[in-house]
Amino acid sequence: MERTGAAGLDALSEMSSTPARWWHPLDDGRIQCDLCPRECKLHEGQRAACFVRAMHNGQLVLTTYGRSSGFCIDPIEKKPLNHFYPGSSILSFGTAGCNLTCKFCQNWDISKSRDMDRLMDDATPTAIAQAAKHHAARSVAFTYNDPVIFAEYAMDTADACHALGIKTVAVTAGYMHLAPAREFYAKMDAANIDLKAFSDDFYVKLCGGKLQAVLDLIAMVHHETDCWIELTTLLIPGENDSDAELTALSQWVVRELGPDVPLHFTAFHPDWKMQGIAATPPATLTRARQIAQDAGLHYVYTGNVHDQAGDTTHCPTCRQPVIRRDWYQILTYALDSEGQCRHCGTRIAGYYGPFGAPFGPQRIPIRLHAGTTAQKK
Repeated sequence: MERTGAAGLDALSEMSSTPARWWHPLDDGRIQCDLCPRECKLHEGQRAACFVRAMHNGQLVLTTYGRSSGFCIDPIEKKPLNHFYPGSSILSFGTAGCNLTCKFCQNWDISKSRDMDRLMDDATPTAIAQAAKHHAARSVAFTYNDPVIFAEYAMDTADACHALGIKTVAVTAGYMHLAPAREFYAKMDAANIDLKAFSDDFYVKLCGGKLQAVLDLIAMVHHETDCWIELTTLLIPGENDSDAELTALSQWVVRELGPDVPLHFTAFHPDWKMQGIAATPPATLTRARQIAQDAGLHYVYTGNVHDQAGDTTHCPTCRQPVIRRDWYQILTYALDSEGQCRHCGTRIAGYYGPFGAPFGPQRIPIRLHAGTTAQKK
């Protein structure tokens, strides 16, 4: 937790008009945030570990509601989601802060930011939904930093999106208590959840969290909600890439979630507080993919490297490629509008629809002002 100074309290007073949910008062005058397993206990004027939830005038407030670090139209495959309306576009945005302390964070300039001036774009939930519709984006993604910490803003935006027929996607580390998570994921159509490792030691030392809390959340979302999930594991050489750990992780996914939940292994590159570790060799990703397939998973992908084999979706029955990809570009598509393999008729797990021209690898930054949208020059 962090105590703000006098200037910080003035700024907090100016921008904290949004009460937060999931907290309770303590007998000693503090309050406790009940959103995530950190359970931060705050004095007046103090911010939680995520930096964006704070005690103000005796209650918990969210300081980043309606303020974003930027907006961009992306391919859905960049989230990464390979089984949720492939080839579609998605409006992506985030805020600032994070409730984990991952030393290898690859969005650290946003997620670790203490500079609230980074939040350059003001946008209401309705304005975001309208921007997605204006740009023909099928979905809106809460990403860049973890939407867990701006859950109220994300949930209100999800309601506005659904009113216009826009889907919603959470890109998250999944570090959230189950009670608020049930409310949050009830409003999400899809999520990519990080399963950062299969070792509690890794979570404690490198992330400041606990593995079991993430496993419990993943299982709850899969079994208790209609939210489509895909998992991502960033492989860091020497930290979470052993055969034994990859086997245990893959077997847990098959046992607890089933063989049809997609798993993405992505390459680490030196960043934030782990710049002394070399980038992940492509061979490590190939090995991990084979281990997961041998464990029984049907859809295993590689990311952050150029690997068409690792980008491609194969039918688990006839083994024919049904979606061939090169990075975020779809090269061939052999599914009908219901997601059935055109070779053998097997239904491929996920969400599909009529497939036209794919959005492709382009990235289009946009700005939102007072409910209007404009492409950045």
